[in-house]
Amino acid sequence: MELARHGGPDAVVLREAARQIGVSATAAYRYFVSRSILMKRVRELARAELAEYMVRAVGEYHLPADPEAAALVTLRALGRAYIGFALAEPGLFRTAFQTEPVDSDTPPELAGSEAFLMLGRALDDLVASGRIPPARRPMLELAVWGAVHGMAQLMLDGPLSRLPAEVQEPMIAATLGLVEYGLQPPPA
Repeated sequence: MELARHGGPDAVVLREAARQIGVSATAAYRYFVSRSILMKRVRELARAELAEYMVRAVGEYHLPADPEAAALVTLRALGRAYIGFALAEPGLFRTAFQTEPVDSDTPPELAGSEAFLMLGRALDDLVASGRIPPARRPMLELAVWGAVHGMAQLMLDGPLSRLPAEVQEPMIAATLGLVEYGLQPPPA
């Protein structure tokens, strides 16, 4: 994890990990027979750290009693935390979402990650509150995740990466506002 934290996915090398923990490279292969298996585990841990970061962020908000308002505050907090994690922990963020080898018999790792499940629960709460009609609910996680992840990528590794924080903040707010606007009930 420390290799990923400081250098991203390319820094996660089995020999270096073994060296840092003080075992021989051959001993490390008893636990991880290949770099891809090591990377899968590091991705899981990075995604778990993202989820913990998001849980802490939501916990900092006082949620309103109104279920719809509480779900919207939660959704906004999750999105802000997601982008915040990308900017605060770029190595882990890049590692968490590194392209993994595709195995047609295995579902994508993201689908079961706690961060993705939190997003789904927030959207389910918006359905339960009446904000989102049940017929619109399928696949919304992917749309919301795409918008927030896209902004995180643009701010981390894209053309928005050199902008100062005072300019980035309104862009984060605009992205989250756009997501919230897109979740409004359609006009009657």
